Amino acid sequence: MRPFRLLVALTTLGLSGSTLAMDEAAAESLARKSGCFKCHAIEKKKDGPPYKEIAAKWKGKADAEQKLTTHVTTAPKVKIEGKEEEHEQLKSKDPADVKNVVQWILSR
Repeated sequence: MRPFRLLVALTTLGLSGSTLAMDEAAAESLARKSGCFKCHAIEKKKDGPPYKEIAAKWKGKADAEQKLTTHVTTAPKVKIEGKEEEHEQLKSKDPADVKNVVQWILSR
């Protein structure tokens, strides 16, 4: 009976099993397709900070997911080697894809 209660609770919250599980392969694939790895790496500093550094910066902050989502979907200005450039956007407008990539970055 407990699994049924969990299913009811998740349904009530509007969550599904796919919402709960991050797809690491899909997230990394979309990040690569979007050109994220030109400036970022998992652990090494490139033009942009490594994903481990980003995850550490946002760890424990309630608005981390929302702020990072805005960053990867709105092309904000960023400084690279003293020049201001537009940050690339993810090559997907699907909220589930964006959320998956953001969760993947924050899990590093």
